[in-house]
Amino acid sequence: MRVIPGAGRAYILCVALCAAACAYPAPGAGTPWRATALLAAVYAFCELPARCRLLGRSVSGSVPVAAGSFFPVLIAAALLLPPAAAALVAVPGALCGKVERKPRTARRIWRAAQLAVATWAASRAQVVLGGPVALGGGGYGLTVPDFPYVLLPAGAAALAFCLVLCALDGGILLTAERLPARTAWRGLLSRSLAPHGAHGLAGLMMAVLWRSPYGPASALLVLLPMYISCWVFAQYHRERAAHQATIRALVQAVDIKDTYTRGHSERVGHASVLIAQEMGMEQERIEMLRFAGILHDVGKLGVPTRVLRKDGPLTPEERRVIELHPEYGHEMVRGIGFLGEARSAILHHHERLDGSGYPYGLAGDRIPEFARVVAVADAFDAMTSTRSYRRGRPVPAAVAELERCAGTQFDPEMVRALVCALDRHGWRTAVTADETRAPAQRQAPAPESAPLPDPRPDPPPGRRPATAGRGNVPPARTGAPGQAPRSGHR
Repeated sequence: MRVIPGAGRAYILCVALCAAACAYPAPGAGTPWRATALLAAVYAFCELPARCRLLGRSVSGSVPVAAGSFFPVLIAAALLLPPAAAALVAVPGALCGKVERKPRTARRIWRAAQLAVATWAASRAQVVLGGPVALGGGGYGLTVPDFPYVLLPAGAAALAFCLVLCALDGGILLTAERLPARTAWRGLLSRSLAPHGAHGLAGLMMAVLWRSPYGPASALLVLLPMYISCWVFAQYHRERAAHQATIRALVQAVDIKDTYTRGHSERVGHASVLIAQEMGMEQERIEMLRFAGILHDVGKLGVPTRVLRKDGPLTPEERRVIELHPEYGHEMVRGIGFLGEARSAILHHHERLDGSGYPYGLAGDRIPEFARVVAVADAFDAMTSTRSYRRGRPVPAAVAELERCAGTQFDPEMVRALVCALDRHGWRTAVTADETRAPAQRQAPAPESAPLPDPRPDPPPGRRPATAGRGNVPPARTGAPGQAPRSGHR
């Protein structure tokens, strides 16, 4: 169960109190309770299929109801009801809607409060611009919607709804998810304007039909295109699930072949995401970078198992085979179109900033950004992971080693981003190899002064540091004082 930080809980409480204040004037203020209850019931009914195994699944098994699918109902409520009553419409549906992550109660309260405040703001915005009159609700002799003027208050309602949701979403990312302030709101508005504009038009259509001679029953016809849009989204959801399954299968194959780094790929993906978030990357690129981190060692599938698991020193020929794994990995994923930039990270994550890496000896900015991120995440996890034959380094020691090699092996910007992310989120390590190995094969950790930017400093007896590629650890080489070791590992 994930625990929401104290700042996140305080933020949710403040938004909930704000929502209660928005809805408080409803009792005794001439609230149209019949219309309010009907719209609230419609919105709750729309959210129920996501929690019902029978209704929430299409023939192919996809879940067609997603968060935001039925916001047009809330926009319609904002156009048809007073602000306080409109705020109440969102509450039942949000409380009974599906929540994927724990703690579910807190997340449902947050969702209900957020939608209540946003719907209240949308209703207030359209009232200011004369929405009730333009919609034909009385006054100035108007009994039918006044087109095209009615588009103005409807557009204002949709915009206010979008702005409030984005503002509150950024706040929860800042307080509960602990994202940096400069990135918490980045991209939220640009990604939301178009969908909420479409929601506003659908909500206006529903409100117009509601006020028509055919009554509220006709307004329910708008739910049909909304369900169709949900079905379209479900197809995207299925495709995304297929992508995840493909990646999971590849990672499991690598873990089975090289048991010394079990779980390493997932942690490198997580560390890559932390760096990307700290740098303020767009959400789409962050997700792609997570794929890059997870799949960075997929080329090990092309390396003979006897080489990966060899006890004793590697021959020069075996070392050359190991150093081909980035190219093997790139060839394996070349045809997987959805990976995008992740393919370049798989190919170049062993390049070094000073040009002494492999496979192509790229230097500086010629190394793709994704590869520079994954290189830092990869080295950090290798240093901090506890294996069955040696203990991992403490996080401060690993950070110090990264900082020492920044500018020669690693991009200093990526190192700084990881350090800031670790200060914000911390790091959890795990044992990544078979715990049942004989005690005689366990050794004490290497001294902190060992010059290993991405080390496997203490292999079991009979193994040599050059086999560190399982943890992406370059062996030490002869060179100028203070120069980072050359990558030449497994």
